[in-house]
Amino acid sequence: MSEQRYLTVNALTKYIKRKFDADPHLQGVFVRGEISNYKQHSSGHMYFTLKDEKARILAVMFSSNNRSMKFSPENGMKVLIKGDISLFEPSGQYQIYIKEMQPDGIGELFLAFEQLKKKLEDEGLFLQSAKKRLPPFPKRIGIITSPTGAAIRDILTTLKRRYPIADILVLPALVQGGQAAPSIVKSIEKANELNHIDVLIVGRGGGSIEELWPFNEEIVARAISSSNIPIISAVGHETDFTIADFVADLRAPTPTGAAELAVPHIEELHERILERKARLLRAMREKLSFQRARIERIQRSYAFRYPKRLYEQKLEQVDRLTDRLTKGTRSYTSQKSDNLDLLLKRLNRNHPKQLLDKEKETFSRTQKRLIRATIRIHQQKQQQFTNVITTLDALSPLKIMDRGYSLVYTTEQQLIKKVEQVKPNDLINIQLSNGKIDCQVINVESSDKID
Repeated sequence: MSEQRYLTVNALTKYIKRKFDADPHLQGVFVRGEISNYKQHSSGHMYFTLKDEKARILAVMFSSNNRSMKFSPENGMKVLIKGDISLFEPSGQYQIYIKEMQPDGIGELFLAFEQLKKKLEDEGLFLQSAKKRLPPFPKRIGIITSPTGAAIRDILTTLKRRYPIADILVLPALVQGGQAAPSIVKSIEKANELNHIDVLIVGRGGGSIEELWPFNEEIVARAISSSNIPIISAVGHETDFTIADFVADLRAPTPTGAAELAVPHIEELHERILERKARLLRAMREKLSFQRARIERIQRSYAFRYPKRLYEQKLEQVDRLTDRLTKGTRSYTSQKSDNLDLLLKRLNRNHPKQLLDKEKETFSRTQKRLIRATIRIHQQKQQQFTNVITTLDALSPLKIMDRGYSLVYTTEQQLIKKVEQVKPNDLINIQLSNGKIDCQVINVESSDKID
């Protein structure tokens, strides 16, 4: 058996990778599939699995290739891919390295439009309550558009025709191409810094979705939303809708329409002024006529025709009122005087001195009753004490001893009741009525006790 040459795994993998890379049929491959296990790394690289009903392949799209994409891939999205098939050496797995990717069945720009629209709508940028009101009579109008396009001519012509008294400030901006969105944002920010513009018109003429795309960029939408100046969006034709239209405070179908919405028509203002002037003059004539008729009625009145009689009537009324006042005063004074007398009587009845004298009498009677009760109780207690002393004296053992009885104690002061408590030679103490005797037991003799 001849000696076999064994390859390392690394060498075998490198060989297979060179085969993949050298095969022209595996370069620039167009593949249709569905995205799953999608993940975007912090570096910007995209990793996912491309699959169909029967197979799957790992896919990688580096940030240098996905930076220009207009949409965000999602799990379950069907896509069309162009890329190269190669081998990832560390794991030995083959995968597709994507160069270009677009949605399958729907345009890339349209998908990006729908995704951004949903995102901003969820954030509340489209809410009607967040939109600013346009001033009815703007003094200064700002226009952000290309200074060489047809839109600026239409806007200027309409503004000068409808409202020539307004000042117009054109802030040039790119409205097409990769640098258009930053240019529009910069012009909006500059207009807000000037702080003397009442309303802004932002837009351009019609075009394809690619040409109008700067107005679908997120930075433009957020710049419009954060503007302190009310903004009218005027992008394309009436059928063209952009993200800027949804975020702006007011959407105009065309640039000309934006100019018409931004300012009133001066002829209409003239007509309104003339109408209000006529209404004012008519109201003044009616007011003067009413006041003139009122003066004539007053001049024909009784007071102006016969002022002396009116004066005499008032004098008579004054006299009557004076009499009524005098009578009323007397009646009121009399009533109050009676009330005062009544109060004085009640006060005298309740005068503190009388109440004090009454309380003194009550105190004296109570004190005498207390003394009598104390003497009576003392006598009762004294009699009870005497009775108790007599009873105690009668029951005292000393009384018995006076009749010849005595008490015998041991040296430990225990009362001796039986002969068994002592024995010969014990010392005892005999308590008599008038003293005591210390004795020594000579003999102990027991006797039978008859019960």
